[in-house]
Amino acid sequence: MIALSLAEVAAAVDGRLVGADPAAGVTGSVEFDSRKVVPGSLFVAFPGEKVDGHDYAATAIQAGAVAVLGTREVPGVPMVLVDDALTAMGRLARAAVDRLPELTVIGVTGSSGKTTTKDLIGQLTTRLGATVAPPGSFNNELGHPYTALQAGPDTRYLVMEKGARGIGHVRYLCELVPPRISVVLNVGTSHIGEFGSQDNIALAKGELVEALPSDGLAVLNADDPRVDAMASRTGARVVRYGEAPDADVRAEDVTLDERGHPSYTLVTPEGRVSVRLGLTGRHQVGNTLAAAAVARELGMPLADLAAALGELGLVSTRRMDVFDRPDGVTVIDDSYNANPASMAVAVRALASIGQGRRTVAVLGYMAELGPFEYDGHAEVGQLVAELGVDRLLVVGEPAAPIHEGATAVANWGGESVLLTDQAAAVEVLRGELRPGDVVLVKGSRYRTWEVADALRADADGEPTR
Repeated sequence: MIALSLAEVAAAVDGRLVGADPAAGVTGSVEFDSRKVVPGSLFVAFPGEKVDGHDYAATAIQAGAVAVLGTREVPGVPMVLVDDALTAMGRLARAAVDRLPELTVIGVTGSSGKTTTKDLIGQLTTRLGATVAPPGSFNNELGHPYTALQAGPDTRYLVMEKGARGIGHVRYLCELVPPRISVVLNVGTSHIGEFGSQDNIALAKGELVEALPSDGLAVLNADDPRVDAMASRTGARVVRYGEAPDADVRAEDVTLDERGHPSYTLVTPEGRVSVRLGLTGRHQVGNTLAAAAVARELGMPLADLAAALGELGLVSTRRMDVFDRPDGVTVIDDSYNANPASMAVAVRALASIGQGRRTVAVLGYMAELGPFEYDGHAEVGQLVAELGVDRLLVVGEPAAPIHEGATAVANWGGESVLLTDQAAAVEVLRGELRPGDVVLVKGSRYRTWEVADALRADADGEPTR
């Protein structure tokens, strides 16, 4: 974060200083976890039913915090008092980025692939200048300002993903940290239960391009009609990427090797160059094209770009993390989260990597699909069967339609079983896996990752049953 006096902090958040020196400077990070406080930090105390940050205010000061941003006084603790700590943190983020005129803010949104693409863009921009693009999904009203406040005077690029569970959410995040480059990946069915329709999802995602200044840049997926149509919603310049013949930055001659690593010819107005990715899954073609379009606009030469794309790797965990166990079993850990589109991508990757080998899909519940819940799950099961996956383990009764969708496919040569929980899935896998098998683990944050962790632990030498 840039250095600010407590007087400047209070002015930015419309707060009141209590027991604090207005001239004292915040020179460290802004933290809401007292364990992360360092000398010079500002600690933000959020009230809660089970844990109240104000109870840790004194601990934060002892650790070196200059003051505490909170909603009630704590005796003996220098405070910046506000009505709402979350709103105040957002205002502080806006004040901080407004003081960084050399900073380029890059926003990324989409129904799937946001975190991965944010990570890819961050890896490329790091080659061009100091970049803030932390691992993980800091894409909401708390994570957004927390990430923005990590930018300092030397930061040139701030790469942020923008999540939404309703119309207006992306617009609000853009008000906190206005983008200069907006990247929209796709409009799928993630959170469709809350949005009601894909058209509403498109309306929400398009708020990212509406927030651009006239001299900004919209990077849009030419292969997704709803995204492509967002060009009419911005006065900024538009660059289109994808496999469409008229895309400005496009991929041709896409192939996959035996590990699911894509290769393609990258075509731009500056020329053509071959790209070979170390990432897994055909969907990474689109993600890397989006990242390439951003890097190209920021001045990365084509030859350098091709080399950089080939060196991209995973940053955030549990996203198409492929590893081989000593016993010859290959595991695809994509267990961080799931929606119908990302499930389809992962199952296709399993089928691609598993050609000539036995394939096993361990799939869990997908949340927030609302009235589309049954069909969304059943269609995933149908795809599993149609792609010829050999074994399907469906974890938990709420995910039962995946099992039903698979078993309804006539002439499927595979087998599906509905299991009660993650422990049951681990038990089955330990009894059935054999060398050469390929296993996909994916679900919506319902501890599905426990299966992947067990498979990894077995690989690290813990006894199997």
